[in-house]
Amino acid sequence: MRVLVVEDEIRTAALLQRGLREEGYAVDVAANGPDAVWQAVENPYDAIVLDVMLPGLDGFEVCRRLRVQDCWAPVLMLTARDAVSDRVHGLDAGADDYLTKPFSFAELLARLRALVRRGANERPTLLTAGDLRLDPSSRRVWRGETERPLSAKEFALLELFMRHPGDVLTRTTILEHVWDYAYDGASNVVDQYVAYLRRKIDEPGAESHLETVRGAGYRLRPLNSPEGG
Repeated sequence: MRVLVVEDEIRTAALLQRGLREEGYAVDVAANGPDAVWQAVENPYDAIVLDVMLPGLDGFEVCRRLRVQDCWAPVLMLTARDAVSDRVHGLDAGADDYLTKPFSFAELLARLRALVRRGANERPTLLTAGDLRLDPSSRRVWRGETERPLSAKEFALLELFMRHPGDVLTRTTILEHVWDYAYDGASNVVDQYVAYLRRKIDEPGAESHLETVRGAGYRLRPLNSPEGG
């Protein structure tokens, strides 16, 4: 999933970026209000972590402008202020959740997972496709009763496919959600990781459930459960 972190304190921003990347998120950072509005409107983020105290525009105004411009990515607000009036102000501006500094990184991750799960529509806690199951909370994947260990990027890629079953995802879409804005590595990285993922989730000798759609991208095809044959 792709996340925008809006934080002007350099050390905090770096810690959040590193921690989220280690959890498999693609992370971009904005250090002021105007940049945050521009980046959030121009890019398809799955969630936004938004500090309240920012130069240029504060977090309340950033959130308000995003909603006015029909940017509905879930927003988790961060603030050092614990007053009820501040929390009410943030939620009324369009934020989806609120976390007071100092906070536990584990709690921030749990709140982000909940926001991403809801998105525009309520989403299940456990993602399933036939006998393939993915748990975003524990970051574990099973095929039938067998656990399939994945790297952080492989997990993020499979989660993206399982949140869009049957949809054709272009390489650009995949790059935008699984890798971050600054990625400038190998142009065939998506194809490489799809190949890695196929080797880990497909049964030997069986047709791959990650289908290549010529000239378009990839899609997760229907998977039969053991009961369904």
